[in-house]
Amino acid sequence: MLIDPKELLEKHWGYSTFRGSQEKIITAVLNGRDVLALLPTGGGKSLCFQLPALALEGICIVISPLVALIKNQVDNLNNKGIKAIGLTGGIPFDEVNNLLDNCVFGNYKFLYLSPERLQQEMVADRIQQMNVNLLVVDETHCISQWGHDFRPAYLGCSKLRELVPDKPIIALTATATDQVVKDVKNILKLENAFFAKDSFYRSNLSYKVIWDENKKQRIKDLFKGDPKCGIVYARNRKSTVEIANFLNRNNFSATFFHGGLSKKEKNDKLESWLANKTNIMVATNAFGMGIDKPDVRIVIHYQIPDCIENYFQEAGRAGRDGNPAEVILITNKTDEQAVKNQFLSILPNVSQLKIIYRKLSNFFQISYGEGHNSKHQLHFNEFCSRYSFNPLLAYNALKVLDQNSVITLSETFHIKTTIRFITSKESLLNYLENNDSIALIVQTILRTYGGIFEFDTKINPFLLAKKTGQKEELILSILKQLEKAEMITYEGKHSDMEITFLPPREDDLTINRFANKVVERNNTKKELIKKMLFFINNDSECRNKLLLRYFGEKTKEDCGICDVCVTNQKKSNTDFKTIAKEILQIITSKSHSSRKIIEILPYTEKDILFTLQQLLENGYIKINSKNEYEIT
Repeated sequence: MLIDPKELLEKHWGYSTFRGSQEKIITAVLNGRDVLALLPTGGGKSLCFQLPALALEGICIVISPLVALIKNQVDNLNNKGIKAIGLTGGIPFDEVNNLLDNCVFGNYKFLYLSPERLQQEMVADRIQQMNVNLLVVDETHCISQWGHDFRPAYLGCSKLRELVPDKPIIALTATATDQVVKDVKNILKLENAFFAKDSFYRSNLSYKVIWDENKKQRIKDLFKGDPKCGIVYARNRKSTVEIANFLNRNNFSATFFHGGLSKKEKNDKLESWLANKTNIMVATNAFGMGIDKPDVRIVIHYQIPDCIENYFQEAGRAGRDGNPAEVILITNKTDEQAVKNQFLSILPNVSQLKIIYRKLSNFFQISYGEGHNSKHQLHFNEFCSRYSFNPLLAYNALKVLDQNSVITLSETFHIKTTIRFITSKESLLNYLENNDSIALIVQTILRTYGGIFEFDTKINPFLLAKKTGQKEELILSILKQLEKAEMITYEGKHSDMEITFLPPREDDLTINRFANKVVERNNTKKELIKKMLFFINNDSECRNKLLLRYFGEKTKEDCGICDVCVTNQKKSNTDFKTIAKEILQIITSKSHSSRKIIEILPYTEKDILFTLQQLLENGYIKINSKNEYEIT
């Protein structure tokens, strides 16, 4: 007997009414229709499949991309007394077998899988034995090569139709352009699906871009005053640690979060932030997916994201309680070049792919027309060194070959040897005096990697071997010796990868079969960066309006609260003579920095800086040795 959805809503979630398109989506699923739903971050996507799955007999299969997201949703369901299982990596075969048995016979309501798990024959066979009521592809933009998080394994989600042909599929995402929507429909065969798209407009979010060379100081200023909950997104692990330490030294409550932390460290930091024991979370984009904290008042981007989709998704973690919140991107002209270097310079073009594929075949002495289904262990660093390849470019090329079924790249590969000196420099010198045979290698490490006493630092043993003229095995044994002597913390992972060549070697012909796709994909990535930079450099159109248009939503109304709208409103009333007069009044009795003047005066930062420049050029004011403005 079908349970009333509103009863379940109140019983398990404590709400009496649905939001946006939730009720329409749930009704469509309960009527056996496929659904494609585009709901904004914080729009309640998970409820759209969890509730109808509870209302129907049987188990719901959910494909989700991230372990953290799976864990979060499984924990939330179990805390509600709903039986749910998540099959993530690292679970032994016997345990996977038992968990799948539980799903077949144990009256479980939800089975969460990564897309890679779905490809396992044992998992696919058991799904066919289950009483499945609903199939879910969460974060479905990952299925499209035009999506910002394209994952080739997601293409295997089309297999769900074969495994359970008579049950509805619901595909959900918070970020999808028209091209991505088209791709999702084709791959999942959603010809007659119910399509729901709620407005991405968040009336309480104020989007701002701040140009500043001293970005840490600006973050400090933004958090000044009453303690407020916030997230600062940084591009790499080292930056998260540096920024969090800087904030703590300045009497703020901050911690950091990145993919290199242990499970316990992640949980402890997350729990502290969720309970408001820590106000500020400084994190890489590994943080945030599936975490629903309603009172985040500010989200800051310390560097430029690689696309608007990622920016918008991270921005959406602010103000979920509906109260005013700020989304601030702090940048400067140096950042623009950095984002191009980081994301575009390491995209392999067709010519580079051909070279790398040829050299890879030569590396293993595979003759033309040979190599079909042959398996090899590749020492990646040695491969790059022999042919003078940029490691990131070469690795991305191997990923492209993997995505296009030229090779299979082992998923267990990690380019990761991490160390950190945990002793004082004096103690280290004393140790080296008694172990002079390793002094050269330790000195080379110290000269090559900065901050190695402060941070967990990723090192390249193969590079160190080349610099010192020693064997890599010796470098690794010395690292273990230093760890045993409690000089360093050391985490080393096998640097080889396993590669299986799929079709026989045909050199250029092999690459030509998908060359157009490579060109299109690279152009797409370039376009994503271009649009992100356009958004940042825009100073004339409402930022909210720009974002909505990017996702295919048109609006005539300006938000009125983004930095562009506020500046435009003030511009109409701006009298530069008045600003100049007030600046001169302020600095007559005491010199001030530009930051202090901006704090005091009720005008836009841009107008104040422009006026200061004019006063400087005309000789009315000067800058003293403290970098403050004073009367000439």
